[in-house]
Amino acid sequence: MPQPPRLEEQIRGAIRLKHYSRKTEEAYVGWYKQYVTFQAKVWGRMRHPAELGVEDVTAFLTHLAQNRDLAASTQNQAFNALLFLYREVLKIPLEGIDSVRAKRSKHIPVVLTQEETRSLLSHVKGDAGLVVRLLYGCGLRVAEALALRIKDVDLSGGKLEVRGGKGDKDRVVSLPRSMLPALQEHQSRVRAVFDADRRNDVPGVHLPHAMAAKNPSAAQSWPWMWFFPSSRIWEDTERDGSVRRGERAYGRGRHHLHEIAITRELERAAKMAALSKRVTAHVLRHSFATHLVLKGIDIRSIKELLGHADVRTTEIYLQLAKAMRGEITSPLDDL
Repeated sequence: MPQPPRLEEQIRGAIRLKHYSRKTEEAYVGWYKQYVTFQAKVWGRMRHPAELGVEDVTAFLTHLAQNRDLAASTQNQAFNALLFLYREVLKIPLEGIDSVRAKRSKHIPVVLTQEETRSLLSHVKGDAGLVVRLLYGCGLRVAEALALRIKDVDLSGGKLEVRGGKGDKDRVVSLPRSMLPALQEHQSRVRAVFDADRRNDVPGVHLPHAMAAKNPSAAQSWPWMWFFPSSRIWEDTERDGSVRRGERAYGRGRHHLHEIAITRELERAAKMAALSKRVTAHVLRHSFATHLVLKGIDIRSIKELLGHADVRTTEIYLQLAKAMRGEITSPLDDL
C-alpha cells in the first residue's frame, strides 16, 4: 500500500495547485520547518503541526518578533505561511489567529535621481545589463523580467506582457523605443541558442503546470523559449541523481538567467558609477515610478503599469516626487 505524502510534499502540492511562485513555495516550506523546529525545542520532542494550535502559532510569531527582531513584512510572511499550512493543507481553522499579524512599517523607498540612473545604466553590459535597463524602462520586478518568454515580448508592437505577476495578475507594458534595436539583436542571439539546443537534443524549458500537462511539447517550441536564457544547461539533481530536496524539479534543460547575475551586475555598475546609494532591482522599479510622476503621468496609470492592487501603495511616489522637485521648501530659505 503506498505511503501518504509527507507534510512538506503536501504543502508543495497545495501551493502549486494555487500557482504561487517558486519563491513563495520555498519561503512557506522554510517557515514550516522553522515552526516545527521551534516547537520541538519548546515541547522537548517533535510534534506534528496538527497537534498544535493558535497558542503555539502565536508563541512562534512572538519569538520571531522579540528574539529575532524581524521586520514586520518578514513576520507577516511567516504568519501567511502558517495560515496556509493550517487552512489549506491540514484543513484546521485557527480561530482568532488574524489578531497576531504584525503592523507594517512605512519606509520611504530608495530612489535614484535621473542623473544617477543615467550614470548607472551607462555602465551596465551584457544580457544582465539588458535586464537592468528593462527593469527601469518598464518598472518590472526582477522575477517578472527573468520569466519573460519570446511570446511575451512584442518587438514590432513595442510592448511586453507580464504573465502571472504578483497576485497572479497579467498586465501589458510599453517597451522603451530606445531599447528596441538592442532587444531585436538580443532576440536574434537567443534564436541561435534555441536552434543549437534543438540540434543537440537539449530538453526544453520549464512550462507552467497547466501548459506542461496540456501541451508538453511546447517546452521545445520557440514561443515558450525564455527571452533571457541562461548560458548553461542546468541539472536539478544531486550527485546521486535524486531530485534536489527543497526545490521544484525543473529537470535538465535551459533555464532563464538567475537573479544573482542581475544583482552582481547592479553592484558592479553602481560601483563604476560611484553611487553612494545601495542599488537593487527594486530601487529601479521605485525610480521608474517616481520619474513618471515627475513627468506628470497620473498616479492611476502608474498603478496599472506597476501592477499594484491598491492605488494607496503607489501614492508614496507622489511624496517622493514632491521632494525631488523641491515643491516644499524650508522657511529658512525665506529669511
